[in-house]
Amino acid sequence: MKVIRLVFFLCLLLTQRLYAQTPAQQSLSAFMNDRFGLFIHWGPVTLRGTEIGWSRDKEVSKEEYDSLYKEFDPVLFQADAWVKTAKDAGMRYLTITARHHDGFCLWPSKYTDYNISHTPYKKDILKALQTACKKQGIKFCIYYSVLDWHHPDYPIHSAHHAKLDPQADMQKYIAYMKNQLKELIDNYDPYMLWFDGQWESPWTDAMGKEIYAYVKRLKPGIITNNRLGKQFAAMENKEINAADMVGDYDTPERVVGRLNMTMPWESCFTLCQQWAWKANDQMQPLQKCLAILSKTAGGNGNLLLNIGPMPDGRIEARQVARLKEIGDWLKINGDAIYNTAGGPYEATNNYATTRKGKNIYLHILNTDTASYLLPALPGALVKSAHTITGQPVTVNTSNKGLEVQLPESLRRQLQYVVVLELDKDAMTLPVVK
Repeated sequence: MKVIRLVFFLCLLLTQRLYAQTPAQQSLSAFMNDRFGLFIHWGPVTLRGTEIGWSRDKEVSKEEYDSLYKEFDPVLFQADAWVKTAKDAGMRYLTITARHHDGFCLWPSKYTDYNISHTPYKKDILKALQTACKKQGIKFCIYYSVLDWHHPDYPIHSAHHAKLDPQADMQKYIAYMKNQLKELIDNYDPYMLWFDGQWESPWTDAMGKEIYAYVKRLKPGIITNNRLGKQFAAMENKEINAADMVGDYDTPERVVGRLNMTMPWESCFTLCQQWAWKANDQMQPLQKCLAILSKTAGGNGNLLLNIGPMPDGRIEARQVARLKEIGDWLKINGDAIYNTAGGPYEATNNYATTRKGKNIYLHILNTDTASYLLPALPGALVKSAHTITGQPVTVNTSNKGLEVQLPESLRRQLQYVVVLELDKDAMTLPVVK
């Protein structure tokens, strides 16, 4: 009997080890359950209102752009207010451009003078945000570009004149990167690192793998996006093989990613048109923001929605108001977003679906119509249906599929959610096209 018990215990222990998640896998699972985060592009370039990084050597000369930090004094910056804006929007993590392609650092890095401590403002932006995020229960994440047009050892010094500098030294530059990444991890303990800028020719997948392994050694539980390597969905929404990625999740840009139940992904969009602040920049309508959020969750991905604060450190009041409108919608409909899986239906311009437990959440994006006809659910029955606020909804099943009769009172209103309660676990359903 003792031998049987011992064998049983060893088998149980082996099973637990086989199925136990690593710290990074646990971090990634929690991150993907969050579904919604705030992206922030900010730096001295806001003094000119042009795009961060990309306007250097174009709308703004290199000499002028690289001197803007001497004027940068965001005296109205309040980290608690920024984080509260994210929290009020229903966001659960925040990602800040600690260093964009222009090389300027929002923290007092020991490895370059081109940083916040050499501005009139002087104070550590990252530390203030990290402290505010911790206080308000928001995951603190850091954007870090792998290219740096300002650094002498990075071979390209302008996005618009990509001639390689023979005096540059990529090995010295990678050592510089490692020093800064260690500084960021040691001093600010980011939940996630969001890399970018890996498309230029000096950067290789081998370098990306080296940096990926390095940051994992520094902090085993940290996660990164896949922009350390060349394989990523980008604006073309390319279909990629997860095995070819350098990183933990894919990053479509300004487009909702493909429905994928196995490979994690996060789409980034801008609330206005430009990533960095621009005066009178056109802002996205609320309905479009909500549709992007629902379609993203419906595809089993996260949404990283970007804002660009003003030169004085404030987020524009109109942007704060729009984000709060999203948060107000999530207070009612958050069960259909957070901790859900995508599918089982692929999103359309009319609807998206998420699922959790025995529920399918049908996101009604087009509220002009009186009914939706959905494909049949194989092996599952809809026991009842109602809006997420409890208003009854009629669902008729036929050989054509599921006909969902939408409430007349909600016609031509803001998008809303219908809950389809099933007789089985919704996660057992295959993707229905």
